[in-house]
Amino acid sequence: MNKDLTTGAPGKVLIEFTIPLFISVIFQQMYNIADSVIAGKFAGEDALAAVGASYPVTMIFMAIAIGCQIGCSVVISKHFGSKNMSKTKTCIFTVLIAGFVLSVVLTLLGIVFSQQLMGLVNTPDNILSDGNLYLKIYNAGFVFLLIYNVVTGIFNSLGDSKTPLLLLIGSSLGNIGLDALFVIKFGMGVKGVAWATFIAQGIACIMAFILLIKRVKNLGDDNDDVKLFSISALKEILTIAIPSILQQSFVSIGNLFIQRMVNEFGSSVIAGYSAAIKLNTFAITCFSTLDNGISSFTAQNIGAGKNGRIKHGFRSGIIFSLSVAAVFFLLYFIFGKNLLMLFMNDESSELTLKTGIVFLKIVSPFYFTVCVKLICDGVLRGSGSVFYFMVTTFTDLLLRVVLAFIFSHFAAQTGIWLAWPFSWAIATLMSVIFYKKNVWVSKINQQPMELMNNLL
Repeated sequence: MNKDLTTGAPGKVLIEFTIPLFISVIFQQMYNIADSVIAGKFAGEDALAAVGASYPVTMIFMAIAIGCQIGCSVVISKHFGSKNMSKTKTCIFTVLIAGFVLSVVLTLLGIVFSQQLMGLVNTPDNILSDGNLYLKIYNAGFVFLLIYNVVTGIFNSLGDSKTPLLLLIGSSLGNIGLDALFVIKFGMGVKGVAWATFIAQGIACIMAFILLIKRVKNLGDDNDDVKLFSISALKEILTIAIPSILQQSFVSIGNLFIQRMVNEFGSSVIAGYSAAIKLNTFAITCFSTLDNGISSFTAQNIGAGKNGRIKHGFRSGIIFSLSVAAVFFLLYFIFGKNLLMLFMNDESSELTLKTGIVFLKIVSPFYFTVCVKLICDGVLRGSGSVFYFMVTTFTDLLLRVVLAFIFSHFAAQTGIWLAWPFSWAIATLMSVIFYKKNVWVSKINQQPMELMNNLL
């Protein structure tokens, strides 16, 4: 069911809309973690390291999918909030067609250049073959990943966060079941993990697409003005999507540099980092989901001309986000060792476990910091203030890579982990300043092409 985020108590409406998104990401991360857990437990430390070494590369593709999702979600939310159903439908059809073309091109490139991509992160020889195999199968399913994320963004922009939740629950459970079948029963190792993800994503994508088409048919009666593809609609979507893709992609590219530094310390450190970074990604993705929720909330209310509701929603988002951060901090700081043991078997080295524990101890206290940044960024992005949230994100990225390089010369792999708190703290300060100075308010009335000109 579509939900209007422009009426009702702002805090309540935002939280009710965001909770299904939050639960969705929990299930999504569950099956991402299950890949590594099953690989580490039943295929060994090298299999865990192989999946982990390919992870930053897969995140580049995921970044493109998420950027497209954010772009279409913000623009469609704005038109849906203003009750302009013909533009809403036109944007939906346009982004689906453009997304399909883009996904096919990137799928082919990903398959052809998977070996070279694994070489970029200096993958050790003992896990290179398995890492390349995992990446190639993952890339083959990128068309499903991108279209699914776009469709999810469309549902969210219509105020429906429950349908993506149900789809994701089914996909997650299916992925975990296939992981167990292919790896534990059939002994397929890394190949089994990859094919489980491919099949689960494919089924979820097809089902999501069918449900969306049925939903779009019921959006208003002004079909005479609806176009299957519109250049102007594409430009409007790209105004938000391109900066979002760049933001997400540059973060992923930064993670490639981090992974390359980590890989220099051998497969045991890679395995420990792989386990810890999966847990860390779980937390960050939850915060990002709250960020996406407030972006849709902001965009719909701007479309409806109800800008005063945005600050109320922001305050509720901060409280919710800090509460989530507290949960993850307690879990990782106190019970980190127990959670990391899920990824390991009796043959895992002591260095692997120690690596993961140290990473979580250093990073988890700063979840309170980064979640504030992401909520501020949600308002900036939802209002079309793309330049400002890009500045804060690039600052975070550049500092993390540079500081990791510097610190690693003095404290080995522990120095790499120390880069996270420093970069998060500075980038968060910038985001808070931009929000408090109301730079997003001044951008509300700008047209999409004006924003793009500012960006360029």
